This record gives sequence, structure tokens and C-alpha cells, in this order.
Amino acid sequence: MFDAADSDYGPRASAAQSPGSGADPARTARHNAVEELLRQAPVAEELARRFAASGFTLYIVGGSVRDALLGRLGGDLDFTTEARPEQVQALLEDWAETVWDTGIEFGTVGAYRRGVTVEITTFRADTYDRSSRNPEVAFGDSIDGDLFRRDFTVNAMAVELAERELVDPHDGLRDVIQQRLDTPATPEESFADDPLRMMRAARFAAQLGFEPAERVLEAMRRMADEIERITPERMQAELSKLLCGRHPRRGVELLVDTGLADHVLPELPAMRLEIDEHHQHKDVYLHSLVVLDQAVDLERAEDPEGEPDLTLRLAALLHDIGKPATRRFEPGGGVSFHHHEVVGAKMTRKRLRALRYSKDTISDVSNLVYLHLRFHGYGEGNWTDSAVRRYVNDAGHLLQRLHKLVRADCTTRNKRKARALQRAYDDLEARIRRIAEEEDLAKVRPDLDGNEIIELLGVSPGPVVGRAWRHLKDVRLDQGPLGREDAVAELYRWARAEGILPSADGPD
Repeated sequence: MFDAADSDYGPRASAAQSPGSGADPARTARHNAVEELLRQAPVAEELARRFAASGFTLYIVGGSVRDALLGRLGGDLDFTTEARPEQVQALLEDWAETVWDTGIEFGTVGAYRRGVTVEITTFRADTYDRSSRNPEVAFGDSIDGDLFRRDFTVNAMAVELAERELVDPHDGLRDVIQQRLDTPATPEESFADDPLRMMRAARFAAQLGFEPAERVLEAMRRMADEIERITPERMQAELSKLLCGRHPRRGVELLVDTGLADHVLPELPAMRLEIDEHHQHKDVYLHSLVVLDQAVDLERAEDPEGEPDLTLRLAALLHDIGKPATRRFEPGGGVSFHHHEVVGAKMTRKRLRALRYSKDTISDVSNLVYLHLRFHGYGEGNWTDSAVRRYVNDAGHLLQRLHKLVRADCTTRNKRKARALQRAYDDLEARIRRIAEEEDLAKVRPDLDGNEIIELLGVSPGPVVGRAWRHLKDVRLDQGPLGREDAVAELYRWARAEGILPSADGPD
């Protein structure tokens, strides 16, 4: 039997230990799953009794069973039953602290009790017309029929709570033990019903470290263009979950190797640039995967229990997508990628918009891509305090992410060069801390605010005030804090030069 501790899932709780030496692995795993479910989710037994009293059978199902087997059961539990949605609602009303019916058209009723969220769905027997993006919802009458329509065998298990019986008609338990992804039906049937399941295979590889069965991989390669039937919003949701998994690189590799990335994120396979003996440079695609790995490592080193940073991971993956478009072969066999950060930021913005990411995510990721080269050249020793202030100001709230991205981008095999880059960035961070102690770098603003500018110049609110404010901010970045008297003098000097004030007005 697989060991959860060796699979990044942590040790099993004591209640889920094997029920005796010499037990067969499958029987032990069944015992572990059921006992872990009931130990961590006592509300499950409460619900089962309520449903049984009304003549219904209740099963905990899908990912909840899988996660119990892996020792990683969370506070969101999925159930299924033959009871119809309105009957489920009635059973939950005087039991749950909160009940909601936002998914009732799909047969799902949600509830919350004592820190646990439950979703109970009537057995489904959906049909697909193989051309539309959504199934025609139909209720089923059996647990076996419900499990057959699910995406992967590891998600096609249920525990019948009254009898504490594991229902596993498609050997999902075996696939969990072997850490394999396979489908209850043929992969072709499953993916034709819902092509998003191909991306879900890559997502589960990233989250769980499971490997798709060979027949699943073959079907993904043959059917990759079917993903075009899926809305950008659904693709974005799967991509985000994939990148926030424990093994995001593996998920990305599956997208690229199966051809799915050609439709979802075509800039990734485009980074696999041909390298010949005369024009040596890093493989941009492999380099980007290494940067992703290293960014995740830095993220976890800072906060091992923290939530995955989707913005950082997107930026790490996409930071060099401008290189193919800017590659130039130089005399003597060199290769250049001038301004690839500028081109890459534009490409990033365009792709993330197409995937319907939020405006904040698009702005943050594209800005990180744009800024990721700014540090290079610092080690030459020609950065003034003004340059350091501008680096901090331009990064803004992204500064800590930029620190991680720049460090992750150091993938050279030359240990001496790698140490020099790390020392240089250590020095930059130390200078940022020193200047921050002397000045409030987090809030670099002009020494005069907009109201003072209006009063001193005798102008109305409008573009002139904005231009004056930006000029004073630039001076503040270059010279540090001016103090009010010097700031007023600078404002008048600027206003005279711009023709806003006559040369006689204001102090020298």
C-alpha cells in the first residue's frame, strides 16, 4: 500500500491506521477511508441517520472519499442520494445552520453546520450532445449509474454511510494506491462528454502528483482540439487550480505534451526554441519551468502553510514569453532578446484577458513580467539611491513578489555566477531596507499634496495639478525628501519653466 507520508500528504491520523498487521492493502485502505471520514466528519453520520429515517440512503462521494484515503480530508464534503432536491432541502432545513439552493437546478443543495460545508446532490444520469458545452441534467436512480458518469476512477468512489461500505465499481481504490488517473468509461467517451476533463487530468497531476494512464494520455493527445468547445472562464478556473497545486510543473508539462496548451496557453509551447551549435542559449520553455519550480520553493520557504500565490506562479511561468518574438541572431553566433520584457508584458496582458482573468490579476502579472529584468545591471555598481527608490516605487505592492521572481529567475549552472547574482540581490534588498528606514518608501509621495499645489499656483483642479504632482514625485524619487520650503521653490521653478507662472512670480 502507498504511504501517504511519501506522497506529500502527511501522516495519517491515528484513527485511520491499519486495523492489524498482515491485512491486505485494499481492505486496509477501505477501512482507513471509512474511519477517516467518520472521524473527521461526524456530521456525516448525523446526516445519514436523518436520511435513513426518511427512507433515503446517503453516500459521501467523489473527492471527499479520495481525500480521506490520502489523509487530506478538508472541511467541504460532497454527498449523493436518491432523494430529490426538494426532499433534501426539507431534511436540511431544521438541521443546518445555513442552507442554500444556488445549485438546485443541477440537483445540488448546500448547507453549513459546525464548521463543515456540505453539498448534497441527487444521483445524476446526465446526457451530452457532444457539441454543446453543458450537459443536459437528468436525475438517476442508482449509485452505480452516478459513479459511472464521473471524470476519473479516483473520484468515482462512494461510502454508504449507514453500512460503512465502500462502493467502488471502477477500482478507484486501486488507482489511488497506484497514484494513477484513469476514467470509468473509455477516455474517448469521457472527454467527448466534457473536454474540460482533459485539463482536469493535468490539474489532478499538479495537485495530487498522480500520473495519467497511457490510454488517458493517448486520448488527450488525439482529442486536444476538443477543448475549444469549453468557455474561457472554465479553462481559466482549471488552469488556476493547476498552477496552485503542489506540483504545478507536472501539470504544465502535461498541457504542453498533449497539445492542450496549443489551445489554452499557446505561448508556452512557442517557447520551445530550436537551439543549434552556432546559436547557444537556454531552452526558454525548460528555463521557465525551472523558474516556476524555484518561485514555488521560495514561496513555501517564506510561509510553508500559506496559500499558493497564483500571481507569482503565473508571472514565473510567463516571464519570458516575449523571447520568441524578440530573438535575434547576432554576428559571431550570439543570440539577443532585446526588450522581451516589454513585448512579454503585452503578450501576458492579451492572453490573460482572453482567459477572463480579473483586471487586478492581469495588471499584477503583466507588471511583474515587465519588471523582471530591471534588476540586471545592479551588480555593476552604478545604481544610485534614486534608482533604488524608483525600483521600489515601480514595483509598488508587488515588491515582495518581484523579489521572489528575480531570485527564481537565476537558473545558471555556473555556481560562481549564481552566487554573484544572489549576493547582488541581497545587497539590493539591504539597500531598500536602509533607505526605507530613513524614508517611507512604501508611500513615496511629493512633499506637497494636490490642495497645496492648487493654492500655491492659484490654479483650478485639473491636468496642471496632475503634471505638477508627477514632477514633484519625480524630484522626490531622485533626491529623497525635500522639506516644504525646498518643495515650494521647486514647484515655482517648474511652473515658470512650463509657462504656468510668469517669471517674476514666486520665490527663487
